Amino acid sequence: MFENRIDAGKKLAKALEGYRDRDPLVLAIPRGGALVGYEVAKHLNARFSLIIARKLPFPDNPESGFGAIAEDGSTFLFKAASGWLSESAIREVIRRQKIELQRRIDVLRRGKALPEVKGKVVILVDDGIAMGSTMRASIMLCRNRKAKKIIVAAPVAGPDVAEEIRRMADEAVILEKPAFFQAVAQVYRNWYDLTDEEVLEVMDRWEK
Repeated sequence: MFENRIDAGKKLAKALEGYRDRDPLVLAIPRGGALVGYEVAKHLNARFSLIIARKLPFPDNPESGFGAIAEDGSTFLFKAASGWLSESAIREVIRRQKIELQRRIDVLRRGKALPEVKGKVVILVDDGIAMGSTMRASIMLCRNRKAKKIIVAAPVAGPDVAEEIRRMADEAVILEKPAFFQAVAQVYRNWYDLTDEEVLEVMDRWEK
């Protein structure tokens, strides 16, 4: 469906055309969302930055998670989380992810504060939404900071998660909702994990 994240970003940007030149704030979730968000912000003549959120991974299965935490401490937990892990185990995972959150702020955003969200139309971008935990934590941050409107934008999500995200945000723009959705990578011809250095290259290109 998409050649790569650049192609996905350009197609997503066209779907968001109504926000062009209306001074939205595009906040991408790194790492993968940075490339998609760059294309969206460029097309919309928007402001652009990174919002830092991290999945809360299971200690014995880091690929899977029971929630997520955003950089302001906004925490989303799946309802069953307390049945999967003890409170002390959850607290320990959160503690570790807070360290990584700060590292990403220091490295990927070079220690800069998140742009002002209050009263703004915010477009939250990722390269795809699987379980949706990091996106939900990001929505919570924007709600806490009194965003005027929150639009979630992503190239792909499963139908059920897309609907849950739509209800939580003010608007959701999801290009593809495959009935049999297993992983974000399935809709990309060329898929790989971005490095910190590649994210920094994207942000350097934006700031030139």
